[in-house]
Formats: sequence, C-alpha cells, structure tokens
Amino acid sequence: MKKPETENTEADAGAAEPLVQIDPSTITPGQLDELKARAEKADENWERLLRTTADFDNFKKRAAREKQEAIRYANEAVLEKLVPVLDNFDAALSATQNHSGGAAQSLQTGVAMIFQQLKKVLTESGLEEVDATGQKFDPNLHEAVSQQETSDVAEGQVLQQLRKGYKLRDRLLRPATVVVAKKPA
Repeated sequence: MKKPETENTEADAGAAEPLVQIDPSTITPGQLDELKARAEKADENWERLLRTTADFDNFKKRAAREKQEAIRYANEAVLEKLVPVLDNFDAALSATQNHSGGAAQSLQTGVAMIFQQLKKVLTESGLEEVDATGQKFDPNLHEAVSQQETSDVAEGQVLQQLRKGYKLRDRLLRPATVVVAKKPA
C-alpha cells in the first residue's frame, strides 16, 4: 500500500531547511560531509533539549520543595519572638512556687510584664486590636450578639465590647463581639 502524499503544513514552513530525499548511490563526498554535520548538530540539539528538560524538571521540584518549606516554617520569625515570652511565663510560675510572702504581687507584676511583651511581639508582627467601645456598629468589624435598650447613646452605637477583635494588617482575623444600643420601646 502506498502512503498518501501530504501537503506541507505551516509547521513545516517554519523549518530552516526542508528535508530532501537523496538516493544513496548519488551522494557526493561534499553532501556526505554536510549530512554528517547536520546529524552532529541534530545530536547536539537533542542533548541540549534533554539537559534543558531535566534542568526544568529539577527546577520545578526544587521550587515545590521550597514552597512547602516556606509554608511549613512561615511562622518561624514570630515564634522566635515568642520563645522569650514563654521563658518569662516559666520564670513567673517559678517565682510563685519559691516565695510565700509577696507571691501574689510578684506574680501580678510578672504576668503584666509578660502580657505587655506578648502584645508588643504580636503588634510588631502586624496584629492590630479592633476597639469597638463607643464606636458605631460596623458589621465588617463587629459581631453583634445582642441589643440593649438605652437612651444614653444613639441607636446603632456599641454599648459594650464583650471580646476584642483583631486584624492582621488590613485583614480581619476575628470580629469584636459587641452589644449594640437600640431605642427604648
């Protein structure tokens, strides 16, 4: 069975030099050298393609590994800052066990210092408090758990903050839990 002849496609048109069928008995030494040179160039290109493909595969694997490692250790800097806070909590607890007289005052002072240290570390890491006390209720920042009738403040005003809210830079982590004022009936 004879193969059907195919027309040149656009892909073939982009080739640098067309493939030519040559009768082996009519090859001249010059043509043979040219064919050998083309074969060597084709081998070089093939080897370069294999190396580039292998390099690209290695790059993809390395990038995926680095991404996983970055995700796994993303909190490393924050945790390094929190370790001294743990040390201070440990020291405060040890101080209460060793002292019997002013242990309560010593513990209160130590815990207050640790609280300030922890607050500073978290603030440096981008944590911001959402203070709702006395503010107009904002459903984007506050979560109303109840309403209370009062004539002391305007309707829709936050009467009481039950739990602080927090933002990480411009993203809300946890809304402030609040009680909202409403007009008396």
